[in-house]
Amino acid sequence: MNMNESSGTVHCGGYKFNYYRRGSGIPVLVIGSSIYYPRLFPGERYAGCELIFLDHRGFVQPLQPDAPELKGLDPILEDMECARQQLGLQDMILMGHSGHAFMAMAYAQKYPQHVQKLVLLNTAPSNSRERQKQSAEAFERNASPERKNQFMQQMALLEEDIRREPGRRFAHMCIRAGAQSFFDYTFDAAHHWAGVQMNMPVIDFLWGEVFASLDLAASIRSCAKPVFLGLGRHDYLVGPLSLWDDFADGTCPHVRTAVFECSGHNPMFEEPDTFERELMDWLFPRQK
Repeated sequence: MNMNESSGTVHCGGYKFNYYRRGSGIPVLVIGSSIYYPRLFPGERYAGCELIFLDHRGFVQPLQPDAPELKGLDPILEDMECARQQLGLQDMILMGHSGHAFMAMAYAQKYPQHVQKLVLLNTAPSNSRERQKQSAEAFERNASPERKNQFMQQMALLEEDIRREPGRRFAHMCIRAGAQSFFDYTFDAAHHWAGVQMNMPVIDFLWGEVFASLDLAASIRSCAKPVFLGLGRHDYLVGPLSLWDDFADGTCPHVRTAVFECSGHNPMFEEPDTFERELMDWLFPRQK
């Protein structure tokens, strides 16, 4: 590691969470996996920012095998607050990608005094079954035959992946769904997930129950913080873009929506230059 990189652990709620810090400047806390997410954000970028990648319970195992079952989102938010204190963060930018956007928003609602701005990337207004149905219908309606064929071929291999490694079901699902996740529908994201630990009961509960019950669009609309909403034109995983049409009429001036034309679910990886420019222009607006 160079002088602008560091890593370590924090202990919160019966868990040990890893973190990885890169860069210097205003702190940008990226909630998710401290292994997975740094791979999506190329290094030597985002001058003036310190990116801090932090685990949550879905990507670590409890220190005690008899840890209580997760009953709601609040313990996750308390883990984040505990980690914030141990990391010495005060006025930070909070970033949540995909399902983690729900976590980021919920934390900002509970602890607004510690959040300066919110960055929400490649998410949907809800993770309800109805929204998932809309996304599946949009994929069937809009995807090319080649993309659909690639998706079907890959999904046919998923059952064997899960049989072989049931504890990594989430990773295997994400990898095999590459044709819905990347502009280059043949991209193999297996290396992004290498070595990423998973706590499947927590992931199943968060993605299957908690996020399905939340209305992210309503939360964004009522949010008192500036919000950067980044979306990929070819994100079939949580698309279509029309799910966010309510924010296109300018009635939410605190929301900056950026659509990345040559990206799927991961514009920070697929269009790093354009993504960096859009995000940094929003974080540090130039004087006119």
